[in-house]
Amino acid sequence: MSRSYPLAMSGRVLRALIYMNWIAGLLIFALLVGSLLAEAQVMGALGARPADGNAQRILGMRQIMVLGILSVPLAHIVLSRLLAIVGTVSGGDPFVAENAGKLRTIAWSVLGLELLHVAVGVVAAIASSESAPLDINWSFSLTRWLAVLLLFVLASVFEHGARLREDLEGTV
Repeated sequence: MSRSYPLAMSGRVLRALIYMNWIAGLLIFALLVGSLLAEAQVMGALGARPADGNAQRILGMRQIMVLGILSVPLAHIVLSRLLAIVGTVSGGDPFVAENAGKLRTIAWSVLGLELLHVAVGVVAAIASSESAPLDINWSFSLTRWLAVLLLFVLASVFEHGARLREDLEGTV
């Protein structure tokens, strides 16, 4: 197996994920619109029949849909920048200043996604009641927050490496 096969496969997977991300966003948007136009049917299908005590939970579900829609452009930024980095790796020149910037942008986007994730947990907690719980199986993950830090560190490493490389090329 050639060394470029995993990179080519990564590129195909990332392109597919970009496409699926936009489709998911459109589907969430359609669900939100459907929940406004045909509340009884859509919310009933989601297990939240419009009834006394469910108004707060239904509002919370709609707020979570909006947060899901807001996550789509952030996920697109992550996936498209990663695809661009894969392109430079397959081109044989990954340690360039542009990739440091792309990694930093990915880090900020992942941070934004994590903040949206926290917001989803807050909305679910506020929208829940004993009679009408909004159980989304939300949990905090230290691993994802560490990944954000790792991305910022990696961006700095790439930036420093690119500077050293430019300095070295300047002395030759």
